[in-house]
Amino acid sequence: MTTALMAVGLVMVASTTLSPHGESTAGFLRTPFGRQCAFVTLGLITLALTVWLARPVLSSASWSTKVAWFFFVVVTGALVAMLIPGVTEAQRGSHRWLSLTVAGFLLGVQPSEFAKPAMVGLLATWLGRRDADPRSLTRGFLPATMIIGLTVALVGKEDFGTCALLAAVGGVMLLTAGCRWRYLFLMGVIGGLGLAALIWAEPYRLKRITAFQDIWADARGGGYQPLQSLTTIASGGWFGTGLGAGVQKYGYLPESHTDFIFAVICEEMGVFGGLLVIGLYASFVFMGWRIALAAATRIERLLAIGLTVTFGLQAVMNIAVVTVMTPTTGISLPLVSAGGSGIVVFCMATGVLSAIALRARLPGLVEPMVDFRPPIGDGVENPGAGAFDSRF
Repeated sequence: MTTALMAVGLVMVASTTLSPHGESTAGFLRTPFGRQCAFVTLGLITLALTVWLARPVLSSASWSTKVAWFFFVVVTGALVAMLIPGVTEAQRGSHRWLSLTVAGFLLGVQPSEFAKPAMVGLLATWLGRRDADPRSLTRGFLPATMIIGLTVALVGKEDFGTCALLAAVGGVMLLTAGCRWRYLFLMGVIGGLGLAALIWAEPYRLKRITAFQDIWADARGGGYQPLQSLTTIASGGWFGTGLGAGVQKYGYLPESHTDFIFAVICEEMGVFGGLLVIGLYASFVFMGWRIALAAATRIERLLAIGLTVTFGLQAVMNIAVVTVMTPTTGISLPLVSAGGSGIVVFCMATGVLSAIALRARLPGLVEPMVDFRPPIGDGVENPGAGAFDSRF
C-alpha cells in the first residue's frame, strides 16, 4: 500500500505541476516533480533502514525507551527552535519549516511532521513498560498527558491541523492503554479548551470557521478555496476528465499539488479513482490493526496502534477538508501530497510497522529466507499475540 500510494502521488504531482507555458528551464531536481522523485527515493531508503534498525531495538524495552527519548528530545528541540525569532522565515504565512541547504539545494524540514512518530514512540514506551499502570494518575496517566500536552502546545502555534491530529492520537493511545474514563473525560475537556484558545488566538482560524458555515457568503475570500475544491471534484464526474486533462490546477485551486491534491485526483480520475485511493488507505489501516493485535509486546502493540491511527486519521482529516466536511486546515494527504518531510515520516512509520509484523511472524507477510531476527528481549510480552491469527 505504501509504494502504491507514493506511486499515485508521483503521478498526480506530475499532473498538477504541469505548466501551460511550456517546460521549466530549471534542472530536473528543481522542478516539483523532480523533487518529489527525490523525496520518494529518500522515503524508500528510510523505510528499508527503519525495518533493519527497528527489529533489534524493539527486542529490548530498555533500548526502545532510550531511542524514543532521544528522538523525542531532538524533535522537541527543533520545535522550540521554530519559536525563536529569526531562526525561520515565514512561508505561506506560517513558520513551519527549518531551512537546510544540501548540495546546493534548499530543503525545508517540517519538525511538526516528525513530532508525530516522536510522540507516539515515547507514549508507547511509557505506557507499555513493565511497571506501567495506565489506570494510575501519577504513574501512568499524568506523565503521558504531559508528553501529549507539550507536543501539542509546541506544534499548535503554527500548525493547528497537526496539533488537533496529535491530540486525537494521544487520546486514542491512552484509551487503548486502559486509562480510566474519568481521566480521559477531564483530558478531553481541558484539551478542547486549549484547542479553542489556539483558534481564538489566530484571526485567520476564526475566519476559516466562519467561512465554513456559509462558503457562498464570501465566495472570493474565505469561501474561495472550499468552493473551488467542490468545483474540482464535481468536474470529474464518475470517470474523470482523464489523467492530465484537469483544468482547476491551473491557478483556480490553491495548493492543488499539496493539501488539495485529492480534489485533482477526483477531477482527473473521477469518483472511482477517489474511491480507489480511499481503499488503499483503508487497506493500510486494516493491516496496521492486524499488526497491532499480533504484536509480540505491549510496547509494540501501542506503537502499532499509534502509528496506524496517525496515518488513517490524517487521511480522513485531509479528505474531510477537501470535500468541505470540515473547515480548512493545512494538513496533507499521507504519501500522496507533494512534500518531503511527510513522506519520510510515514515511510519511517511503515518501516516500524513492518518490523513489528516480522517479529510477530504475522501471516501474509513474506518471511526472510534466513531468519536473522534477534530473540525477544526484556519487552513486556503481549498475552494476546498470536491469538489474532485464527480470526482471519
